[in-house]
Amino acid sequence: MKVSGWVACALLAGISTSGALAQSKSDEIEKHLAAAKKAAAFDFAGTLVRTCVVPQTAPGGDKAPGAALPRASWYTEPAKVFDNPYFVGTKIHSSWALTSAEGIILIDTLYEYAAPEAIVGGLKKVGLDPANIKYVIVSHAHLDHSGGAFMLQQKYHPHIVMGGPDWDSVEASKNQYPNGKPTRDIVAKDGQKITVGDASVTIVTTPGHTPGTLSMIFGVKDHGKPLTVAYSGGTAFNFENTVPKFDIYIASQRKMAAAAAQANATILMSNHSEFDNAVTKIKMMAARKDGEPSPFEIGSNAVGRYFKVTDECAQVARQKLLLQSAQQ
Repeated sequence: MKVSGWVACALLAGISTSGALAQSKSDEIEKHLAAAKKAAAFDFAGTLVRTCVVPQTAPGGDKAPGAALPRASWYTEPAKVFDNPYFVGTKIHSSWALTSAEGIILIDTLYEYAAPEAIVGGLKKVGLDPANIKYVIVSHAHLDHSGGAFMLQQKYHPHIVMGGPDWDSVEASKNQYPNGKPTRDIVAKDGQKITVGDASVTIVTTPGHTPGTLSMIFGVKDHGKPLTVAYSGGTAFNFENTVPKFDIYIASQRKMAAAAAQANATILMSNHSEFDNAVTKIKMMAARKDGEPSPFEIGSNAVGRYFKVTDECAQVARQKLLLQSAQQ
């Protein structure tokens, strides 16, 4: 079968256009990857690897929790990090107790199997009473952060704060909470302040990692010096990987970056130690000399670079999706 000249030209033009589009997308990917690497520098290698190099690509689904990991693989000692916050997390997942004379605001609750020893036992080890927990803020409803909420609610009766869509997912789950779900309590709103005494946390809604992910801004004191923390509530891409979903995630990273800059946050915290190096920094504190800043105090520029890493790596993933579409 013969192909007329104009048809051949049209086919060639189409191939040329498709090739040019693919090249353009490839260039975009390289540009965003380079920007992410530059932003990460030596501070956020774990975040860069997790989001740019080996990002997760799907939600976990409504599955029953796996078996508890061996204690040696997750247990780490609790620690007083500043004047008022204490780390009561694990080697992998973070939980923070923000204290005041009137009570405690707890941020994140770990896996169910780790919460009794790490949180309850950890608070007791540092001289705090878990019965004084007034609020528990759950950054998002994945079991490594929400698993201990039911136990704490049943035993100590604090208010539980969670994003509305994540409360919905908890209530809809049939398999993830075999020993009981936390009862819906406070539905977080953007800009809401959770306050106990002189401890106060400002909620920043950052959907993406989950639809109801909560990030936070709060103050701490370091030997009386006031400092501000930006707490990232959800980082990895274990959600449905589509361009619209990445658009939501990217907008949230930029929103949190702006909130951190406005608050002049000089400390970055996350709910995974691979992202903020919390466990390593706690160990470094033993060598801290008088007058030296805390290992957690990295400066506002570095805090901003963290959200630049997550933004740019999400752009890489987004452009890869567009490239795949262009090649089909």
